Amino acid sequence: MQDLIEGARPRIAQLCRQYHVRRLDVFGSTARGDFDPKQSDIDFLVEFEPGNPLAGLEGYFGFKEALEALLSRKVDLVAASRLENPYLRRSIEERRRNVFAA
Repeated sequence: MQDLIEGARPRIAQLCRQYHVRRLDVFGSTARGDFDPKQSDIDFLVEFEPGNPLAGLEGYFGFKEALEALLSRKVDLVAASRLENPYLRRSIEERRRNVFAA
């Protein structure tokens, strides 16, 4: 799975710039290394740039759909600003792997 992310990294970076993303990390099965190509989705944690005009729902779903089209796979996109559960936040932060940073 890491090969899919690595191979798409230049295009992912382009999408991140287009959607004003400050940071994009992968977590879950993709980061742990137990990704199942037949059924796993890709979990991303996204942090949009402050004051980003595309950080609303339209930008969020546009970015999600663009990632799904690029990777030909279902994407779960979690906005860092909306991650309120401290246990989930800690779990993600401990295992996340960076894909893009502005």
